Amino acid sequence: MASTLVTRDLPHSAEHVWRLVGGFGSLPDWLPYIPHSETSEGGRLRTLTDADGSTIVERLETFDESARSYSYSIARAPFPVTGYRSTLRVVDRGADGSRVEWSGFFTPDGVGEAEATALFDGIYRAGLDALAETLGA
Repeated sequence: MASTLVTRDLPHSAEHVWRLVGGFGSLPDWLPYIPHSETSEGGRLRTLTDADGSTIVERLETFDESARSYSYSIARAPFPVTGYRSTLRVVDRGADGSRVEWSGFFTPDGVGEAEATALFDGIYRAGLDALAETLGA
């Protein structure tokens, strides 16, 4: 099993950041390469459409409002992995703002561990860069 973790410190309160990223269907609000998200099954399944028109289907596994985190798995996607599970968390850093942590665990399928890890590391890093830009950080 492979994993990656990307973090980004932001000069905004954890509450402010969580209001933007905490909705399972909110990716289009801060992630430009995912312009469309449609939720179903009472908000537990999201179908994402990327800029190229490809779809990714993800299932909400856990949601913790007080901890400002949620975890999800991939139900269907064009990624070369199985057993994918990811967590997005916003950590309160008090007067220093917040830290956003995006992590994932997965088993590479048809590619090496380094390649699969680099793929998700790049996705998470680009996502947190986009979040910072959206927030003007």
